[in-house]
Amino acid sequence: MRYSNRHLRVLTLAWFVFLLAGISARAQAPRYDLILKGGHVLDPANQVDAEMDVAISGGKIAAIEKDIPAADAGKVVDVRGLTVTPGLVDIHVHVSNGGAPLDWFEPSAVAHTPPFGVPADLFLTWGVTTAVDAGSSGADTFLGLKQSVIDHSKVRVMAFLNIVADGMNGGLEQVVDQMNVERCAATIQQYQPYIVGVKTAHYWTEKPWDEFHPPWAAVDRAVECGRRAHVPVMVDFWPRPPERSYDELILSKLRPGDIHTHVFAQQFPILLENGKLNPILLEARQRGVIFDVGHGGGSFWFRNAVPAVEQGFLPDSISTDAHLESIIGRAVTMINVMSKFLAMGVPLEEVVRRSTVNPAREINRPDLGTLSVGAPADIAVLDVLHGNFSYMDDGFARMNGNVELLDRMTIVGGRIVYDPSGLSMVEWRKAPKQYFTPPKHGADPPSRADKYPRQ
Repeated sequence: MRYSNRHLRVLTLAWFVFLLAGISARAQAPRYDLILKGGHVLDPANQVDAEMDVAISGGKIAAIEKDIPAADAGKVVDVRGLTVTPGLVDIHVHVSNGGAPLDWFEPSAVAHTPPFGVPADLFLTWGVTTAVDAGSSGADTFLGLKQSVIDHSKVRVMAFLNIVADGMNGGLEQVVDQMNVERCAATIQQYQPYIVGVKTAHYWTEKPWDEFHPPWAAVDRAVECGRRAHVPVMVDFWPRPPERSYDELILSKLRPGDIHTHVFAQQFPILLENGKLNPILLEARQRGVIFDVGHGGGSFWFRNAVPAVEQGFLPDSISTDAHLESIIGRAVTMINVMSKFLAMGVPLEEVVRRSTVNPAREINRPDLGTLSVGAPADIAVLDVLHGNFSYMDDGFARMNGNVELLDRMTIVGGRIVYDPSGLSMVEWRKAPKQYFTPPKHGADPPSRADKYPRQ
């Protein structure tokens, strides 16, 4: 087909109009979705500890720089005076029913433990953007956890798989035949990356040993599953020397990268009789054993934690062991547990390190717990309060302190999911017209002051 000069001029002009329209549209589109402006950025993974701006685009961290122009973002939030950290990573929680049987109230139920897990999205109010269920489910029950919680939560939920196929609190935790290594390893491989490790807990803490209950059955089988599936093991442990001693657990049984949770619980010889730190902890750490807090409702005593911290022994990771009893009582929240270590004199950077990058690495997820450019835009905006505060442990003892953390905002994948004080919101009198226009029907979108993606 041949075109006249006039046709060519018209086509050329149309092409330039189209090109200029595209350029104009791109020029008008903001470079970033969101900028957190003027906060003190604390990102131990990248050794950032300075007043910086954080830019987010497409659910990812796009830039961390000084003085990013506000005009470059669709939304700007002033966080001056606040501390901006990676989203917190709590590697010891219990969600949903916490492993308790759904028919726990029936007389015919195998076990009668009431459900005690925490609704997963509650963790968002603590600044936690990644939570790891610690052994509530096993090979027989993990799919239920995935379908009921993991697949539907705003917070990122992963799990340590219980070596007991039935999981926790189902009445079968003491049955060694339930600790099937092959099924454990196969389930982990089937459900990667949701399952990040193996958990063993609560095994044979009181009764005499017998042929059906050898001392190390649970630990040995959990470690073997971890070896086959190439994942770490988390151990909740009650020593019963001489057959099952704490020394043997951390100096022989556990592998490099395996995690001893509840490190400051009452039953462990953290301190010698003279008050000095037990050297086996340092020896185990040199072997690569990880020590996790796992506060919970019965696993944290100041009489162990404070002297250990004063002698330079800090936990590798801070976690809550959150369940209904512990969040109402002694552990309360992730930021409450973090505050306890601040009150002991641990620098804020070290507390944040043990609540972000360290636990992320322990579960082999280096993309989490960091504000690296390209990482998921999971962020906690914290307020460091100074005054008179006090904290409790699981022995109902109090520790006084002069510092406390408060979560002011939580962002997951670039979405503002928790902002109780309205940091990201316009003052209502200055809201645009759409805010003052009520919907005509109940199914219509609500009147909102902005269009930034939230819950």
